[in-house]
Amino acid sequence: MKKIYPDAASALDGLLFDGMHLCVGGFGLCGIPERLIDALQDAGVKDLTIASNNAGIDNEGLGKLLRSKQVKKMISSYVGENKEFERQFLSGELEVEFCPQGTLAERCRAGGAGIPGFYTKTGVGTQVAEGKEVKQFDGEDYILERGIFADLCLIKGWKADKAGNLIFRKTARNFNAPMATAGKICVAEVEEIVEVGKLDPDAIHLPSIYVKRLISGAPYDKQIEFRMTRERESA
Repeated sequence: MKKIYPDAASALDGLLFDGMHLCVGGFGLCGIPERLIDALQDAGVKDLTIASNNAGIDNEGLGKLLRSKQVKKMISSYVGENKEFERQFLSGELEVEFCPQGTLAERCRAGGAGIPGFYTKTGVGTQVAEGKEVKQFDGEDYILERGIFADLCLIKGWKADKAGNLIFRKTARNFNAPMATAGKICVAEVEEIVEVGKLDPDAIHLPSIYVKRLISGAPYDKQIEFRMTRERESA
């Protein structure tokens, strides 16, 4: 199977359609598939439902798709850094399904494992539980959460070999690993692609069977959400 594509646009060719459901890895600007998000924007596909920890920041990451009005619904756990997200949500332009961060990760993992739903205590007695089935286990209330399984998963890795075995780097591992399994097709962008056999088998985070298409997006410019500095103390 041909897995390596020359650029993000070609890697997404034939996969996109209006109204599709996507899982997108990363949080904030850490571990996000920047090139693939740009290609989504350029493609003009609209009415998207996107499961992602947040929607980037204004004009960066998924924030670009909000600005271009391509997103219909976000399934997210944290949205505090995006003014356009806030504006669209409060004006009724954007549908939002808030989901606790750990629950969101588990919903994606469950979807990838073929588990349609699971019970959790997180959110019991709050707005998160509204409209959801409640069941008791050992005298404790749990709510039913549905697994997430998307049409397309877009993830960012550090290194991959030409077969598609993939390694994440540090915090960028975040949502990328569970989301990679939670869809019909996973497209990954990485910083470096090496020959098969160059990666330590014990270091592989995502087996090649999950990665259907692969691009190298390097070089990257490191984006910083908040630059915080302090004056140097005098000796």
